[in-house]
Amino acid sequence: MKQYYDTRAPEYDDWWLQRGLYAGRNLHGWREERDVALAAVAALPPKRTLDVACGTGFVTRLLRGEVVALDQSERMLGEARKQAPDATFVQGDGVELPFEDGSFERVFTSHFYGHLEEPDRVRFLAEARRVATELVVFDAGVHLGENRDEWQTRVLNDGSEWQVYKRFFEPAVLLAELVGGEVLHADRWFVLVRS
Repeated sequence: MKQYYDTRAPEYDDWWLQRGLYAGRNLHGWREERDVALAAVAALPPKRTLDVACGTGFVTRLLRGEVVALDQSERMLGEARKQAPDATFVQGDGVELPFEDGSFERVFTSHFYGHLEEPDRVRFLAEARRVATELVVFDAGVHLGENRDEWQTRVLNDGSEWQVYKRFFEPAVLLAELVGGEVLHADRWFVLVRS
């Protein structure tokens, strides 16, 4: 998976911005819902936050307060440094967080939790709870009407194909996994919850 994200780093934001291979997608309401969901992220109160699997920093740049951004991919971190220059960046594993207990007020993650299969999901939740009292998860909503998980074939600009595990969430189901909390945003394409 690390190689996939290293390879995808320069084009990752094409998905967010609906350009490149994503330019031809005609997803009714997607851009509008993206903007509302990102505004909900930007409205989070400032806290000492660990952004796990920060990717290119596209969402990291919206977080307020002292932000430490972690990603396993150095190429992703290189992109993130451009978009969120005020953050501190650490290369590391999202399911084995290299921080002391209680180092943060909040763990935030965007479109990472939905890629974790069961064993890594359990490890991530334990690690998130170890380093912070609050967890905020931003991920994919159930735009096709039901909770689901699937293996997707993803094609990059160079024509390479990668198999990627992905889950889509209804807010109540996601909160049940996180053992409670509140919905901060939910629509067809995105879900943002705090636990």
